[in-house]
Amino acid sequence: MTVQFERVAPILPVRDVRAALDHYRSLGFTVTAYDEAAADPVYGFLDWNGVSLHLTRVPDLDPERSVVACYLYVSDADALHAAWKAARVGGRLTAVSDTPYGLREFAHIDPDGNLLRVGAEVRRDGDG
Repeated sequence: MTVQFERVAPILPVRDVRAALDHYRSLGFTVTAYDEAAADPVYGFLDWNGVSLHLTRVPDLDPERSVVACYLYVSDADALHAAWKAARVGGRLTAVSDTPYGLREFAHIDPDGNLLRVGAEVRRDGDG
């Protein structure tokens, strides 16, 4: 049997799907709730040019104890960091820095404690 994986969509736990959708919309994601008509949806979808993250409602989630993380590879970590910093949304945003493993990266911890680590290949002189 030969099966190829086609996509992946990490599922992030959040206390309030609507609030989380608003948060990620402010960061530039296209967002939708599973049931747009629901006052308190239980599931949501985030998309950025075909890269997907899902949200699921966990009302008793403790953001201080969250261990959820995902890594997003992007074309320009500095540009995205600047845009997310300008959005002035909740959560935490770390500084951008070069890593010993050849990536330029930063982290965003959303208000529900989910860690999004974001990185791009370090550009060398003469690149792009």
